[in-house]
Amino acid sequence: MRKLVQLLVMFVALCAVGPVWGKTAYLAEDELKAEARAGFEKILDLWREGKYEEVYARTAVGGKQTKEEFVARLAATQVRPACCWEKLQEVKVVVKGDSAVTIRAKLGFEGIGATEFKTRSFKLVKEEGVWCLAQSDILSLAGAKKKKGVQRKKNTVYFQ
Repeated sequence: MRKLVQLLVMFVALCAVGPVWGKTAYLAEDELKAEARAGFEKILDLWREGKYEEVYARTAVGGKQTKEEFVARLAATQVRPACCWEKLQEVKVVVKGDSAVTIRAKLGFEGIGATEFKTRSFKLVKEEGVWCLAQSDILSLAGAKKKKGVQRKKNTVYFQ
C-alpha cells in the first residue's frame, strides 16, 4: 500500500510539473508582434545609419543580389528612412505563424526635398532568431533602379 501511495504522489507531482517542462520557446501573439515590429524598426535604423552590410544580413535568404551588389545599390540611392516619429507610423502587425508576420505601416523617407510617406505591407520572416525582410522590398523603397539588361532586337523575316 505504501508503494502505491508513493507512486500516486510521484504521478501527481509529475502532472503538476510536466507542463512547465513542456513549455515551448514560442512567444505569445502580442510578444511576437512587438518583437517583429522591433526587428523591422532595427532594419530601418541600420539603413538610416548607412550600415548597408548589416541591412543585408537582415534580408531574407534567397535574395537575388550578392552582398556587394545589394550594398552598392542601396548606397547609390539618395533615399533613407526618416528619423524619429516620421520613420514608422500606423503600424499593424498580423501574425502568420511563429516565424512569419505581415506588417502594414506608413513609412517616412528623406531624400531630395520634404519627407515623403509610403504606406504598404511587408512580409517579415524570422531566420535564425532574426527578423528579415526581402531585398526587393528594401530596394523598392529606396527607389534603386534595376540594372538595364542588354536588349536584343528580334529579327523579323517576312515571306511573300
